[in-house]
Amino acid sequence: MPATRFFLIGALLGGLICLTTSAVAHDAAHHDPMAERLEACTACHESQGVELEDGYVPRIHGKPAGYLYNQLVNYQDYRRRNRSMNHMVAHLSHEYLYEIADYFADQHAPYPAPAAAPQPALAERGEQLVREGDEQAGVPACAACHGEHLTGVQPNTPGLIGLPRQYIMAQLGAWQVGTRHAAAPDCMAKITQRLNGRDVEAVAAWLAAQPIPEDTRPVANAVVDPPLECGSVPAPES
Repeated sequence: MPATRFFLIGALLGGLICLTTSAVAHDAAHHDPMAERLEACTACHESQGVELEDGYVPRIHGKPAGYLYNQLVNYQDYRRRNRSMNHMVAHLSHEYLYEIADYFADQHAPYPAPAAAPQPALAERGEQLVREGDEQAGVPACAACHGEHLTGVQPNTPGLIGLPRQYIMAQLGAWQVGTRHAAAPDCMAKITQRLNGRDVEAVAAWLAAQPIPEDTRPVANAVVDPPLECGSVPAPES
């Protein structure tokens, strides 16, 4: 065999070895064992977040770790009911639940486009309840606890932006009928009892239609003077 042919074969083999080595190195650099362990979560919640049209599946990426951990414990203790979630977390340690919460809190998938704006009367009522509340009905503003930009507050209060309208309505309704609970005193249960069906629809429709702020991180500081005492949110230090 001519020497030039040996040279070409050797060069091709060398190139293949280099490509294979590079691919292995690339895969190793991007290998995320925690992501693989949580494929059961991202099967529903999606690795890049969910679209608003996906109905009853919430966005969990970037929410405060304390909030996500509390919800996993709530599912474990049946304060929240979803057959898949109750089953998946049933035998997990609290340490591992916090690992899961911490992982998703550190994920920053892009947000979906906002939903279409609701009818003007519904939008007006929704904005009033979210921004100002309804003093006569005893309903504090959502923003008083969830932050001015509705991106949540560290360590345990979730953001309300980027959530499907159907999901928000379902959760408010679950609190109203007692199928969702939080640690006592359950402030959300008290608030939702003061809302009628139209109010629930208005809040959900207005929130789902809001543009995503430039900074989507939860506010770092706890609410200094919360409108209600909430068992799942620690009191601010004096």
